[in-house]
Amino acid sequence: MLASILTLFIAQAAAAEAPATPPSPPPKCEGAHHEAFDFWVGEWDVYPNAEGTPDKVADSRIEKVSAGCAIRETWMPLQGRGGSSLSAYDPKTEGWHQLWVGGQPGRTFFDGGPVNGKMILTGHWGKAQDGTPLLVRMTYSLQDDGSVRQHGQASKDQGLTWVDYFDLIYRRKE
Repeated sequence: MLASILTLFIAQAAAAEAPATPPSPPPKCEGAHHEAFDFWVGEWDVYPNAEGTPDKVADSRIEKVSAGCAIRETWMPLQGRGGSSLSAYDPKTEGWHQLWVGGQPGRTFFDGGPVNGKMILTGHWGKAQDGTPLLVRMTYSLQDDGSVRQHGQASKDQGLTWVDYFDLIYRRKE
């Protein structure tokens, strides 16, 4: 009998407890750190940044994904293989990280962040003609006309010296 009363008392006490507090939602990906690369978001026609080469080389779609926590590029060249990148700010490292996967086996990781209004990402990508691994630094900058310049430089000596590697202008589609 005592066991029955004790069981009833425990059941009543459990029923009287407040419902469990739901877990707090994850932090939102908002603010200056998360929005530092938003100038690149859009639908783009991509051209070489050189005099006398007006021919478009690619289309590129840059979009916010994953509840606004990442930026995905879909690179669609007019010739050759395409690729995709996924870029995100990481509060733990306080930096930006990008994963590039192109139309051939392998992947490349870039790291960096905003510097004076530009996004600068650096990673090991490819090899020079002599087989030396390259460190590639990509600088994305918003231009006065609303276009975005992606200037790639390469180093064979781990960043002691740099040479131009590619130079592209992203122009918003009409």
